[in-house]
Amino acid sequence: MNLKDHIRSVPDFPKPGILFYDISTLLAHADAWQVLSGRMAKLIGSYQPDVLAGIESRGFLVAAPLALKLGLGFVMVRKQGKLPGSTVAHTYDLEYGSDTIEIQEDAVNPGQRVVILDDLLATGGTMSAAADLFQKVGADVVAAACIIELTFLKGREKLDVPFESLIAYDE
Repeated sequence: MNLKDHIRSVPDFPKPGILFYDISTLLAHADAWQVLSGRMAKLIGSYQPDVLAGIESRGFLVAAPLALKLGLGFVMVRKQGKLPGSTVAHTYDLEYGSDTIEIQEDAVNPGQRVVILDDLLATGGTMSAAADLFQKVGADVVAAACIIELTFLKGREKLDVPFESLIAYDE
């Protein structure tokens, strides 16, 4: 199955000049979602993670079902102020300004093997920040993965961990 056939391209979203790759059409197709889950499980299973981390919010749709499928724990990486209890934060630079992401303080134990997941890798800033955040708390970030990679934005070059994707768009 060609998973690209199930991804909708939406021009000028969220602003003019941006071509948005919408995975909601893939998720709405039961067979495509099953195929995606199987391929992602095979892709990240070789890293032998202890826990999968999903980046808010579409990363939750990738990581949570995969964690369940692989019998692993799932951790949410959220924007600042969205998680209850004690959290650990990491602030990172954006093209114009900065942003902060957090995990719960007890989300992972030192030495646990983590794979970080999201739906799409563009410039790599948020994925790199998530890896830094988990390393800050002593986790072993063994890989990062996405459904889609926009290769022309060279996001993987910002990552200090192995990166995997199922689908690449070159322009």
